[in-house]
Amino acid sequence: MLRSEINIRDPYVALLDGKYYLYGTTGANCWDGAAEGFDAYVSDDLEHFDGPYPIFRPEPDFWADRNFWAPELHVYNGAYYLFASFKAEGVCRGTQILRAESPLGPFRPWSDGPVTPRDWESLDGTLYVENGKPYIVFCHEWVQIQDGTMAVLPLTEDLRAPAGDPVTLFRASDAPWNDHDQPTHVTDGPFLYTTSGGKLLMLWSTYCKQGYAIGYAQSEGGVLGPWKQLEQPLFDRDGGHGMLFTGKSGQLMLSIHAPNDTPNERPIFLPMRDTGDGLARA
Repeated sequence: MLRSEINIRDPYVALLDGKYYLYGTTGANCWDGAAEGFDAYVSDDLEHFDGPYPIFRPEPDFWADRNFWAPELHVYNGAYYLFASFKAEGVCRGTQILRAESPLGPFRPWSDGPVTPRDWESLDGTLYVENGKPYIVFCHEWVQIQDGTMAVLPLTEDLRAPAGDPVTLFRASDAPWNDHDQPTHVTDGPFLYTTSGGKLLMLWSTYCKQGYAIGYAQSEGGVLGPWKQLEQPLFDRDGGHGMLFTGKSGQLMLSIHAPNDTPNERPIFLPMRDTGDGLARA
């Protein structure tokens, strides 16, 4: 099938053994109704895809039944891990970690429920390893605290459980490009990237005056920051929840979904330039 025919949000791409693997939030039931699971697509050229391949289907006793969001594939210590958000009635949304021996699964629960705080409405957890120590960076959601935040907590070496307390890194309203006239402020889709000049960046999304957008912050230290926000977004044309990957040609690519309108979301891949100090559109 063609890329333009794939209805997913939060597209995440991994290049493995010469193949592109595409993961994302299933568009048809992302907001309401019982969630089915996660699928993946495989491509040679980012335009023509095989799939969908079912990679996760919950067992009947799985704790969550709705809002299966933002699956990310991470290769760690020789296995494949899926970080994804889940929700159930009366239970806070959180990121649970799944594990498989193949990028096409089947993925099975690895952590004992969410690794994010059980009394926080949290989503969009991503893995970051600093000096050999794994962390999860995630969003404390605006639906609970109104001005959403980005947070980090350490994980055990086997990725099965949290290994410390969460630390708040910044708020959505800290970004100059955030629409400060709105009563609530979203934090969405963190992704960490180290530039060729050694600068640690965090891509993330919120709403600017033009709508859903993606920008980045730069750390003045490691993952704990302090974090300084970019003055302007990278993309402000109704698209976001991005991540970066390097294509077969060596071109750095930004993956986002656009428009931010169900069921019209599609994966979009934009060439980027690593400036050493930051990022720019190529």
